Amino acid sequence: MSAQGLASFAALLADPTRAAFCLALLDGRAWTAGELARTAGVAASTASEHLSKMVEGGLLAEERQGRHRYVRLRDAATAQLVEDLAARVSPSAPTHTTLRAASAASALARARTCYDHLAGRLGVSVTDALLSHGLLDPGFSLSASGAAWFEELGIALTASRTRPMARPCLDWTERRPHLAGTAGAALCRHALEAGWVTRIGGQRALKVTDSGLSSLALLLDIPSDTLRPSPN
Repeated sequence: MSAQGLASFAALLADPTRAAFCLALLDGRAWTAGELARTAGVAASTASEHLSKMVEGGLLAEERQGRHRYVRLRDAATAQLVEDLAARVSPSAPTHTTLRAASAASALARARTCYDHLAGRLGVSVTDALLSHGLLDPGFSLSASGAAWFEELGIALTASRTRPMARPCLDWTERRPHLAGTAGAALCRHALEAGWVTRIGGQRALKVTDSGLSSLALLLDIPSDTLRPSPN
């Protein structure tokens, strides 16, 4: 890639509206231009213009179904880039002006998806537990006992040529790594399918259910209070 090409690609993120779109798309799902416009607080025409540039620049992938246009982050590597950049932004004091905004930010920090794996306090707690139980090696490779643990849970792990089985992803709220890669995605998918977590509204924030708290305590010795909302 040329220097100009790199500068052009970096410029795709050098805009608050486009950055807001990327953060929303870290939930791993496809969004319409209208949904992203409402999330970023811009007009639909403005959103459409930004999205066309992002698709053309290779940051997003586009899907069309009838009259509807959907966009998503291009791939897992793109999601990793966005999350890594977010984690390197110096934390600032909260500027929430409403109780609803503060509650939403707290829920996002507690548990969320990072593209297709678990993040926030939940993701980091699960990763710490996998490491402490020897299911994940310090170098973030899945151990033999870790592979057996996934198999016992009925989680199928399929090797990929383009994605590592396990890798660390720096969490932008916890400032510590959570588990990504094929294993991280499979565990997140299992957590959703098994009802350990549920999505909060249409955002990437997750709620750990009572079943999830019990399962995580039993399987990984994660204290339930670690993942419960803080009392007001």
